Amino acid sequence: MDEKPYSPACERNRDPILGVLRICFADRARVLEIGSGTGQHAVYFAQKFPRLVWQSSDRADYLPGIRLWLDEAALANTPPPLLLDGARGPWPSLRYDAVYSANTLHIMSWAEVEALFTALPLITEPDAKLAIYGPFNYDGYTSTSNAEFDRSLKARAPHQGIREFAAVNALAETAGFALIEDAAVPANNRCLVWQRRSRA
Repeated sequence: MDEKPYSPACERNRDPILGVLRICFADRARVLEIGSGTGQHAVYFAQKFPRLVWQSSDRADYLPGIRLWLDEAALANTPPPLLLDGARGPWPSLRYDAVYSANTLHIMSWAEVEALFTALPLITEPDAKLAIYGPFNYDGYTSTSNAEFDRSLKARAPHQGIREFAAVNALAETAGFALIEDAAVPANNRCLVWQRRSRA
């Protein structure tokens, strides 16, 4: 039997993220997780939100590991993972009232981040909430560890790097989402939440 993929970081950050999601996702029905990675967050949050359908997704090479986590947990609110590249699609036809993504924006190129936000209105309900976890810069680095992490990202792949909050927020605003929460979480990360503005 294949061994499930495992990320220690997912174990460390899941409860601080849960503290934010308990409030902002309390009234949600369907969430699309973009970049589910190992699948650990999908299982953990689906257990904590039994009335919320948690749809995991990722690129093809991650799907087998996600399925191992989902199959073992056998939860009623975790459908099979979708094949989805967060920058390119293919985008699901179903619309979601919540979108969640963790530790993805600094891995994508900036053009891919822009493409992701451009796609959000196509897959979300008019009042959808968007929650993104990860490191962000605020007019520069917020800590020595984030500066070191950013340098290591760029050394590995020049297109990667910690994103400026203001630039990401501008993309969200252009897509029709307004910031409703900017929560500091451990290890110099943030959990940002936006809500889509309903059109009159």
